[in-house]
Amino acid sequence: MRDFEAPPDADEEIQPISKTKRKEAMHALQDIGKELVKLPANKLERLDLPEELRRAVEDCRRFTKHEAIHRQLQYIGRLMRGVDEAPIARQLAAWRGESDEEKALLHRIERWRDRLIENDEALTLFLNEYPQADATRLRQLIRNARFEAANNKPPKSSRAIFKLVREVAEAA
Repeated sequence: MRDFEAPPDADEEIQPISKTKRKEAMHALQDIGKELVKLPANKLERLDLPEELRRAVEDCRRFTKHEAIHRQLQYIGRLMRGVDEAPIARQLAAWRGESDEEKALLHRIERWRDRLIENDEALTLFLNEYPQADATRLRQLIRNARFEAANNKPPKSSRAIFKLVREVAEAA
C-alpha cells in the first residue's frame, strides 16, 4: 500500500478519477444540498456553513419553479466542493437518527423514561445526574404517566417525559 502523502514512484501510474465517479460525487453533494434546503431554519443556523452556501440554500427555498430549484441545487453542489461535507453529513445523519451516537442517546433516554415511570428512586438518580431538570414538572408527568398506564389511556405524559428527558440530556 502506498503512502498518499509521498510523491508517486516513477513506475507507479496515477489513475484519473472516472467521469462516472465524479458525477456520483457531485450528485452526493447535491443530495446533501437538498437536505439542507429542507431543514428548518433553526437547524440550518446550527450548522457551520460558509455564508455563500447558506445564502444559496436560503435562495433555493424561495424558488417555486422546478427547473430553478434544480439549477440552484446544482449550484449548491458546486459550492459544496470547497467545503468539508463530512461534518455536515454527520450532523444530518444524527438529525435523521441514523448515527450510532444518536441511536445510543435515544436508547438511553428511553431507559430513563421507563425507569422514571416504574421506580420512584429513579427520579432522585436522574436529578443527581441532571440537576438542571425541572423536578416539579417531572413528578407531575410521572404521576400522569402512571395514571394513564393504569387506565389504558394514550401515553401522552410518557411522551412528554421522553421529550423533557431528551431536552435535558441534549443540554447537558
